[in-house]
Amino acid sequence: LLCRRAIEPRRDYWTLPAGFMENGETTEEGAARETWEEARAQVRDLALYRVYDVPYINQVYLFYRCSLVDGSHAAGPESTDTRLFHRDEVPWDELAFPSIYRALRAFFADREAGRDYPLAVETIYRRRDAGG
Repeated sequence: LLCRRAIEPRRDYWTLPAGFMENGETTEEGAARETWEEARAQVRDLALYRVYDVPYINQVYLFYRCSLVDGSHAAGPESTDTRLFHRDEVPWDELAFPSIYRALRAFFADREAGRDYPLAVETIYRRRDAGG
């Protein structure tokens, strides 16, 4: 599930639902909340999938895999569009951030290899290290 961003940075580019945590919530709760806010999708069965240390901007990103509760989704206030994509349909050149590119590539590689989506922790040292 990707969202086309309605806000800066990277307005009109595609991203996974994501954002910053609010005080008092867990990372899993934050992931579910951001998915609702950006894609009007309710999710279940969240499982931590990728952790990216991004020291050049002093951030850490946590990516969760999950299932849509009823399959519905729609643009929230920070998105202009939401879509489900097959690998060959992903707008790779229009992804908003290097971490999104990297996480999606890992997800599709794991799926195609029949792996059980193992948790991985990686460091993105510079923007060009992300592959996007």
